[in-house]
Amino acid sequence: MDSLIERVVALQDATPVLIALYDTEDRLRHANRAFREAFHLAEDAFPTWLDIIRTNYQNREGLIITTSDFEAWVLSAQSRRGKLPFRGLELDMHDGRWIWMTETVQTDGWMLCVGSDITALRQNQRSLRQDRDIAMRAAQTDELTGTANRRFVFAKLAAQIEHVNNGIECPFGVCIIDIDLFKAINDRFGHQAGDAVLRDFVKIAHATIRRSDCFGRVGGEEFMLIMPRTSLDECVGIVERVLKKVSESHPFAADPEFTYSCSAGISLYRPGEASNDLYHRADRALYLAKQNGRARVEWLVE
Repeated sequence: MDSLIERVVALQDATPVLIALYDTEDRLRHANRAFREAFHLAEDAFPTWLDIIRTNYQNREGLIITTSDFEAWVLSAQSRRGKLPFRGLELDMHDGRWIWMTETVQTDGWMLCVGSDITALRQNQRSLRQDRDIAMRAAQTDELTGTANRRFVFAKLAAQIEHVNNGIECPFGVCIIDIDLFKAINDRFGHQAGDAVLRDFVKIAHATIRRSDCFGRVGGEEFMLIMPRTSLDECVGIVERVLKKVSESHPFAADPEFTYSCSAGISLYRPGEASNDLYHRADRALYLAKQNGRARVEWLVE
């Protein structure tokens, strides 16, 4: 068996195909030579995906990231990364290559990435595919905050329910999170300030949740968080960490004393339950959180 593993490792380093393995925290745990060369990683480096992308962007190497707002680009990418059992995407590289990268996600959240060089595709076909990808991202992204939109998170919710009902995954939790007194923020500071609060909250949420969690804006100041393979206690812990970091945030440089809070409601999926029923139970739990003083999380499991 050891000799077989050694042969597999040797072949991985010999192939031009990019191979990488990420854990549930989106930290690189294994990568072959081709992947490390493409993204300019030392042999003993095991950074997070975000660290890889940030370094590539700053040094203008590895992946080409065309954006005037890197943080917004990251939020948009994180809202889709690792959220499906399998997906493919195209990457433009600074070395002139065009890579077709696939993501295969296990039920425990570990992810295998495999990239193939498809530079030989005709340029006109490449442009058409890039235009298609741009349009697809726009259709899945909330324009204001850069996170996933209502369409994407509800599609993920339906897929998650199907996986559980088919025995592919364990039950999961859904949380509805609402920014407290958001209308008062708009009335006092103006809509631009309200937009800044929304973007601040999205940034905090994405920095706190797991890669396997799906987070998006479902309307106004309301957001949904889907937490696969997660017990009630784990769901509460994740959401409480988000709410705590929100309470410590000061999004207005001109008014450093300003803070805001969020309320949240959690429900766990019941086998056979419709997505709307699951959502409405979480929404009722959110209502309880508002009734009980805001800036807290409540849950309904019955």
